[in-house]
Amino acid sequence: MNNAKRFEEIATTPSNFSSHFDETICCTTTTNQNNVTNIGATYAPIVSPPLIEENVDEVFTKLSPTILDPCLGRYIYVYDLPSRFNKDLLKRCHTLLKWEDLCLYLSNLGLGPKIIEESKKKVLSKKNWYATNQFSLEVIFHNLMKHYKCLTNDSSLASAIYVPYYAGLDISQYLWGFNVSIRDESPKKLVKWLAQQPQWKRVYGKDHFMVGGRISYDFRRRSDENEDWGTKLMFLPEASNMSMLSIESCGYDNEFSIPYPTYFHPTNDAQIFGWQRKMRKMKRKYLFSFVGAPRPNVTSSIRNELIEHCESSKGCKLVGCYYGYNKDRCGDPVHVMDVFRNSVFCLQPPGDSYTRRSTFDSILAGCIPVFFHPKSTYKQYVWHFPTNSSNYSVFLHEIDVKEKKVMINETLLNFSKREVFAMRNEVISLIPRIVYRYPSSRLETLEDAFDVAVKGILGRIEAMRRDYKW
Repeated sequence: MNNAKRFEEIATTPSNFSSHFDETICCTTTTNQNNVTNIGATYAPIVSPPLIEENVDEVFTKLSPTILDPCLGRYIYVYDLPSRFNKDLLKRCHTLLKWEDLCLYLSNLGLGPKIIEESKKKVLSKKNWYATNQFSLEVIFHNLMKHYKCLTNDSSLASAIYVPYYAGLDISQYLWGFNVSIRDESPKKLVKWLAQQPQWKRVYGKDHFMVGGRISYDFRRRSDENEDWGTKLMFLPEASNMSMLSIESCGYDNEFSIPYPTYFHPTNDAQIFGWQRKMRKMKRKYLFSFVGAPRPNVTSSIRNELIEHCESSKGCKLVGCYYGYNKDRCGDPVHVMDVFRNSVFCLQPPGDSYTRRSTFDSILAGCIPVFFHPKSTYKQYVWHFPTNSSNYSVFLHEIDVKEKKVMINETLLNFSKREVFAMRNEVISLIPRIVYRYPSSRLETLEDAFDVAVKGILGRIEAMRRDYKW
């Protein structure tokens, strides 16, 4: 079979998995289940013993503590920080970046402006799509936490304590052209304030956590040289006791990566199920695609090779985020999602750092990600992705691609129709875990990226509590 015919078979056939995949909630009825062996038989009704004073204590001691209090072990206390660490930064949104006004992107609780689709293709679903900035996670997370169902004002009940410091927004205003003393001013004031709190003194911050909207490298400056990058936040002695959740970790024990925000922020389970159905039914016309720009000043970058592979393949769609192409289309959520939803595979190489927001946009579109470095995902999002990476992705070593030992087009064509279907359905099943719902909403049967992250950090702190016997 020639390559053109093989590609047509893979790309144009929608998944044949049931449209109810991941959507059926199995329920069993327990009433009288163990007492009826024949529907036509006569049986005596079960009568509970009267709840008299003498047996009240006995009844309650038999109940599980989590039944008595479903938030047991899940309570979170949120600091009311001085406004300079969060609210004031939002008020100064015009000046947080030298070359871009972030006010529009930080509107709608950090989700950004609503996307009004003008395309007749109906690329997106009808509701809850926003032009969300990739660095707005700390604002979104804080607003989600305000609606967390196990908040407490009593810190002695809390299993974890959340520090809503907008570290990424804070440092973004000083990353270029400012000396280290200015960059470190807010982080030092934050840890000084924390160290004075009674909640901190309990275990010296080991049960505290923050969320960073930028990669953790930006918070780990090693030297005091002005030429060195970022802030020293996570190397400050107090902060080293806390946990940091960020969009990319550096591999330290107290760092955990959680998904970049995507454009989709559903308000209920039905919206997620509907989007999953839509992605399963897509007939994909591109074998693979690449949305991105080269890195001409980074000799180790594989992006030039990927662009060459894409341009030489009839089955590839390139969205070039650089001059010479229609660069504005790269920042158009509707156009980007349209390319991803029409692609079987999506190339996800490292960029300025190992990870990319594009990875999560492509998964949202049901496109199988192709990675070239293990730190791009496999050593990052351990709470959100399966341990068996081959179930949902393809790995091609960047050295093999650079040395032309691997040809992308031919390698991807070698996957069987069954293998493609299985990977695509695994990708689509991950969608709930990589999207952040609208902050004031609730999901009934699904966990979103926020839920998974909260469960992860609570588990991390509980494990430390057992190990250190707090």
